[in-house]
Order: sequence, then structure tokens, then C-alpha cells
Amino acid sequence: MRIKTMRSKAVDALLKALTYLAAILTVGVLLYIVAYILVKGVPYLKPSLFALNYTSENVSMLPAIITTVFATFLSLLLALPIGIFSAVYLTEYARRGNKAVKLIRTTTETLSGIPSIVYGLFGLLFFVSFLGWRTSVLAGAFTLSIMILPLVMRSTEEALMSVPDSYREGSFSLGAGRLRTIFRVVLPSAVPGILAGVILAIGRIVGETAALIYTAGTVAKIPGSAMDSARTLSVHMYALSSEGLHTNEAYATAVVLLILVLGLNTVSAMIAKRMGGGTR
Repeated sequence: MRIKTMRSKAVDALLKALTYLAAILTVGVLLYIVAYILVKGVPYLKPSLFALNYTSENVSMLPAIITTVFATFLSLLLALPIGIFSAVYLTEYARRGNKAVKLIRTTTETLSGIPSIVYGLFGLLFFVSFLGWRTSVLAGAFTLSIMILPLVMRSTEEALMSVPDSYREGSFSLGAGRLRTIFRVVLPSAVPGILAGVILAIGRIVGETAALIYTAGTVAKIPGSAMDSARTLSVHMYALSSEGLHTNEAYATAVVLLILVLGLNTVSAMIAKRMGGGTR
């Protein structure tokens, strides 16, 4: 009995040490990447990189920043309603154990593992060629919305399932219907989890390159409308680094991209914290 206890304690200590080691390695790699980008890019940040118009001399990233924000907003506008309400149906309305629900979940998980370049080729064939949208921000946004849809659906579904059934039962006992219960009780309680999925979706949108090259194009200008071709920050950084003439400016673009992602994630986390506190 004492030997078994000693073995279990040894196993627990080993697993605990491995957990701490994995955490330290993860944080260390993250800090190294961030520090490397900052050291390489910050010295080359200059006012000309934020000029209103792009030229081959200033290689301004301001048009790419505006395009990134525009494409992110448009993609979320397309994907969030479909993803959230699909998850609501699967969680709140569909019967548990339904084969169709299992098929939808399997399909969603499969779509989340498809490489982004495959989505880009699909967007090129369907949105750009078949629908005749040409390479445009709209075609890129629709492609990105399809990419992040599985992520939004799964995160929303997990957030809804984490809401205790007692919340629903209490609402039903007070005479509320299913729809009112979902919108007044279940969804507000699940907002923090939903916004966590939105944060991940924003990160994937902002960092996407392959799909946007085929659909949104690489034109370095501020788009006048959703039908204009433009490049996002990630595509801008890829173009600068691939040319080999503006490597330092590419590192500076990476710094701005990192700050943009951190800023968007921070704002989303603050909204999630505020809304989560308001539902208690």
C-alpha cells in the first residue's frame, strides 16, 4: 500500500513538472517571437510608413491597415450571425443524438482543418470567377467568413452548452418561452465564451495571407468600395519580404500587425469581461 502511494506521488510530481515545463516552454517561445519582432522592426518604424498613399519609395502600410480593419469587420459581419444562430439551433432546438446534428458537427470539424490555401482556391473559382466579383475585398471577406465559420460555430456551441440547465429551467418555470429564454438568459450568459471564439476568429482573419492573395488581390491602395482590390497587412508584409528590397520595412509591418492583433484581442476581452460581469 505504501509502495503504491509512493508511486502515485512520484507520478503526480512528474506530471506536475512536465506541465510546468510545457508552460514555461510555451511562454518562452512566445516571448522570444515577440521580442525578435520588436527588436527587428521597431527601429525601422518611421512616418513615411504611415503615408496616405503607397509608393515604391515609402512602401506605406496605412492602406493595408485600413483594408485589414475593413476586411475584418466585413468578415465578422457575415460569419457571426450565421455561426451563432447555427450553434443556437444545434444546441437549443435540435434533438440530442440526432444523426443530422452529428453530421453537421463532423463536417464543421473537418472544415476547420482544411488549409487556408484551399479556401483561397475555392474563393478564386466561386466568388472571383463564377460570380464575377473579380479580386476584391468582398470576395476576400466572403472567403474569410467561410474559413472562420466552423470556429465561430464550435466556440458558440461550447459556450451555450456550458450554461447550466437550471438557468433554462428557471426561465421556463417563470413562464418564458424558448425563444425568450435563449435571448434573455442563455445567450447573455454565454457571451464571454462566444467572444473568446470571436477573438480567435479575428486572429485568423488578420493573419491570413494565402486565401487573400487569390481573392482580395495585392493592390496597395485604400479600397474605395468592397468591390475594389486591396491588400491586408499580412499580404503587404509577404509582398515586401518576397521582393527582398524592403526586408526591414517588412519587420516594421510585423510590429504593427502584432500591435493590431493585441489591440483587437484586448478590446474583445474587455467587452467579454464587462458583458460577463453584467450577466451575474
